[in-house]
Amino acid sequence: FTVNSGFINDIIASLGGVRVTMLNEASYFVPIYVVSGIWQEIGWGSIIYLSAIAGIDQQLYEAAKIDGAGRFRQIINVTIPGIIPTVIILLILRIGGLLNVGYEKVILLYNEATYETADVISTYVYRRGLAAESGANQWSYSTAIGLFNSVINFVLIIAANRISGKVNETSLW
Repeated sequence: FTVNSGFINDIIASLGGVRVTMLNEASYFVPIYVVSGIWQEIGWGSIIYLSAIAGIDQQLYEAAKIDGAGRFRQIINVTIPGIIPTVIILLILRIGGLLNVGYEKVILLYNEATYETADVISTYVYRRGLAAESGANQWSYSTAIGLFNSVINFVLIIAANRISGKVNETSLW
């Protein structure tokens, strides 16, 4: 898709733009990463939220219709309050993985030209500890960084869970 002769470059060229190898340009890395992340997660998110919506009692919708609520009012007063526990649990889990940005995709997308833009904690740990480049094989250093990352994520989960439990009584434990 993103190579010089790829589909996206064909569209850009047909609109009068210049063809460019996007993965070799640091400025294109973040948009490619974000769009591919949305594409990657939209299916799973749809399944989770659709199942949460399916679990809402249909009598609540019927009562809202009898009270004169239209589609929008039903969404605001029935659907959203019905899926709030699911949203909160997924938010807590996402907060716990805040510093883990999926290094697999970053490693597959980046190269030396985009290290400055594309490097995240996980790829930095990989390059310092395992990659065959100068300065690699610093196992203790990369282990310390990975441990620090895990501790911060754990603290974030505990804090988010505690706040959620106090605010609306929905939490992981």
